Amino acid sequence: MLGRFQRRPPIVWVSVAVASLIIAPILSVLWNIFQPGKGNWPHLASTVLPDYILSSLTLMVGVGIGVGVLGTGLAWLVVMFRFPGRRFFEWALILPLAAPAYVVAYAYTDFLQGSGPVQTLIRDLTGWSFQDYWFPNIRSMGGAIAIFTAVLIPYVYLLARKAFLEQSVCLLQASRTLGRSPWRSFIDVALPLARPAIVAGIALALMETLADFGTVAHFGLHTFTTGIYRTWASMGDPVAAAQLSSILVVFVFVLLLMEQQSRRQARYHQTTGRYREIQGTKLEGAWGAAATAFCAVPLVVGFVAPFLVLLWMALTDGHNLFSARYLTLTMNSVTLAGATALVAVLLAFLLSYAERVDKSRLTVASNKVAGIGYAIPGSIIAVGVLIPVAYFDNQLNALVRAHFDVNIGLLLTGSLVALIFAYLVRFMAIALNTVQSSFVKVSPNMEDAARTLGHGAISTARRVHVPIMTGGMLTAGLIVFVDVMKELPATLIMRPFNFDTLAIQAYNLASDERLSQAATPSLVILACGLIPIVVLSRAIMRSRPGS
Repeated sequence: MLGRFQRRPPIVWVSVAVASLIIAPILSVLWNIFQPGKGNWPHLASTVLPDYILSSLTLMVGVGIGVGVLGTGLAWLVVMFRFPGRRFFEWALILPLAAPAYVVAYAYTDFLQGSGPVQTLIRDLTGWSFQDYWFPNIRSMGGAIAIFTAVLIPYVYLLARKAFLEQSVCLLQASRTLGRSPWRSFIDVALPLARPAIVAGIALALMETLADFGTVAHFGLHTFTTGIYRTWASMGDPVAAAQLSSILVVFVFVLLLMEQQSRRQARYHQTTGRYREIQGTKLEGAWGAAATAFCAVPLVVGFVAPFLVLLWMALTDGHNLFSARYLTLTMNSVTLAGATALVAVLLAFLLSYAERVDKSRLTVASNKVAGIGYAIPGSIIAVGVLIPVAYFDNQLNALVRAHFDVNIGLLLTGSLVALIFAYLVRFMAIALNTVQSSFVKVSPNMEDAARTLGHGAISTARRVHVPIMTGGMLTAGLIVFVDVMKELPATLIMRPFNFDTLAIQAYNLASDERLSQAATPSLVILACGLIPIVVLSRAIMRSRPGS
């Protein structure tokens, strides 16, 4: 047994060490369930915890139904029918992914609140006062569900569309010959085959909902993410914050377990070996117009309208983007995002290459562990990083002071290193999945040829893998870069003193009800999010199985 462990390449043990570091913050949160803390937990459990659970469950149910129905319907419509604007909507429906939910929330709050242009116009046209009419309150549970649904529909749309495209028209024609209508064919054949993809898309959307902080904080909702931040920042009780985080971790893992169990006993294989591309039914007249409108509404609500509102706010009453303050904020955001993207791609390459060299259970398990952080909200990861880091700093300071009578302070707590590490835990899965998919392009024959020419593992990776995988690695870095630019809760909890980013600036201004000024950093974040969406849309246009 010892000899088998000794024969493993060194890169395998490096990958195990990286995976252990990434899982450590999550284990830290779970460990603090059993710690006494400052005694705030009984008070939290008896007062606010039921509200956190009820609000989180309500959000999950509302968003899950919304994105499931609309995302699946949009995917089926785009794949199975031909109508005016279909080619445009095929890729444009993923644009809402470019806008963080909290940015969209800021835009709609300014647009729909009592002093906003919509209600002001109503009062000007009718002569009513504010108390004379009813208008839906955007800062409510219903408003939050609507915002999350509009922004997160693409998760279900993308996966459901891919699943529908991969289904052969032969299956659908067979169901039609058995007397089923197009609607019954969708329910009985297409939908069951696409169910794993749809459930996976809903699970992704719900994890993003649970991870959000900016939207629910702006709307005044009591959820786990707002509770974790308040417990940490206001009560100063990291143990109670970790205990709240552990409950949210349970929520996330139950969600993942439900997604896996929903398809554990089922089989989704297509029984026909023939594949013919789906031609689609042509919709004209009123039906064509209805299909176009059905696709246009989510696009307008989730992307076009927020973008135009933010642009109008920024131009009329926004801050100067090229001022010294905003240049510093932009530099801070770019520095954090760039450093995280670079390290994430390098570690993802290392982990993927380790699995390529040694396909043992150890390396496979290490890669799975390294990718688990994406399912964990940023606020939980921040708490999980800060608790052991603060303990290490305090112990090191005590040791140095005892031996040298020097107070070195906190080295890692509140540093950029700790913050970047939290980002890596959160977004490593994105880089890892993208890089792993790029490894498929490298034939094992190329590796064997390099080895016969005398190249070792490092030289083979540098001369063979990296040149072929450059595009995929750049894509992975780009996606991580944009996700770090948008990340709010981890940055809010862990950033160094007097170190703000564009996301922090937008949150602080919105918290002070200065929504027009918050439009400037929000617009920059949204514009940055467009870059990977354009790359993704180009990939979608090329994904046509059977053609």
